[in-house]
Amino acid sequence: MTVIVGDDGLARCPWATTHPLNTAYHDGEWGRPVHGEQALYERICLEAFQAGLSWLTILAKRTAFRAAFAGFDPQVVAGFGNRDVERLLADTGIVRNRAKIQAAITNAGATLALREHGGLDRLIWSHRSTTTLRPRTAAEVPASTPASKALAGVLRTRGFVFVGPTTVHALMEAVGLVDTHLVGCHRRGPAGR
Repeated sequence: MTVIVGDDGLARCPWATTHPLNTAYHDGEWGRPVHGEQALYERICLEAFQAGLSWLTILAKRTAFRAAFAGFDPQVVAGFGNRDVERLLADTGIVRNRAKIQAAITNAGATLALREHGGLDRLIWSHRSTTTLRPRTAAEVPASTPASKALAGVLRTRGFVFVGPTTVHALMEAVGLVDTHLVGCHRRGPAGR
């Protein structure tokens, strides 16, 4: 499927036309550079929670996720204990999956540990793709790349969990490390048109 032109005359990636939340996320956030420990930690958590679900589910619950996870402050989340896990498992506003909740807590600790090694921002952005993809259809967008495999491996060696190559590729797309907007999409970066 190629880009779809909306009623507003703008061409978008097909997934962005399925719901107003997807459209707003696509136009205002997805693929734009994201920096900062807390913002990147949040994206890692949300991508992990999304595994096996639609991104729309995560977008619809994002406000609740932020409230439940203390604004994704890794300092706070790293201190979550069993009571917090049980509280989160009872929170109907978020995805209630014990393994994913535990991953968010584990990844908060790993984020804090990275501070001694330049920090999460530096680590993630050191894996910015040097290859510009030029997908014309959604089928041409890879689920993972050598760059996402490499970053996933480094994250795992640093103690992160729920960071496989597919999840990390989605993270890389979301935070602007790689541009997978389809050719013709109004949000595609100038170098990749």
